[in-house]
Amino acid sequence: MTAQLDRRPGRTLWSQIADAIAEDVDLRGVAPGARLPTEQQLAARFGVNRHTVRRALDSLEQRGLIRSEQGRGTFVEEDVVTMALSRRARFSEPAGADPAARSQTLVRAYELPARRNAARALKLRTGAPLLCLETLGSIAGRPVVLGRHHFEATRFTGLDAAFRKTPSITACLKQFGIDDYTRASTAITAEMPSAAQARLLRQPRSRPVLRTEWHNVDSAGRPVEYGITLHAGDRTQLEFKP
Repeated sequence: MTAQLDRRPGRTLWSQIADAIAEDVDLRGVAPGARLPTEQQLAARFGVNRHTVRRALDSLEQRGLIRSEQGRGTFVEEDVVTMALSRRARFSEPAGADPAARSQTLVRAYELPARRNAARALKLRTGAPLLCLETLGSIAGRPVVLGRHHFEATRFTGLDAAFRKTPSITACLKQFGIDDYTRASTAITAEMPSAAQARLLRQPRSRPVLRTEWHNVDSAGRPVEYGITLHAGDRTQLEFKP
């Protein structure tokens, strides 16, 4: 049955469709993360063309009620995940998240020469060989963090192999004699993701990400890790803990 819309002048069809979908989400208990009907199905429901439906969905995405993932569909947005930034910041310990729901996967590992920021943070010469691990962190199957972790290559030879077996930076560093490490600095900016980054985070390229640049030191103050982390801007908030 086609849903009834007010087709008199004065109110756009797309705004009525957006309100109807929002009502489904807010009042009829559509669960966070649930997939919405396709554009074709919604067009049939409301008796309009797909362009009108697409405009309604775009407005809901701008309001933060839904998210579109290329090739997968449109979903009701989930609650925001809080990531704590403290002296012992770890992806494995986001505030309020069930430990069993967290996972990290290795996107790729490679060596590269240290550029200025990495060299300064790790107290190495510019051009020194670094081992970089690119990781994707997810909570309940939802990608939220894309990280690039840089280590002195000669000091941490084999760290990538260790991570493939045990996908935890903290656990792997213990195999290299580092039982604890702390955050020495964190700088935060916003930027637009690349096409590859947006695809991994399952978000549009037009949506900004929160970029944190940081480095960690061991208990003796020796640099251990330099990193750049991209947080999905609509799914995470950063909480500062002194």
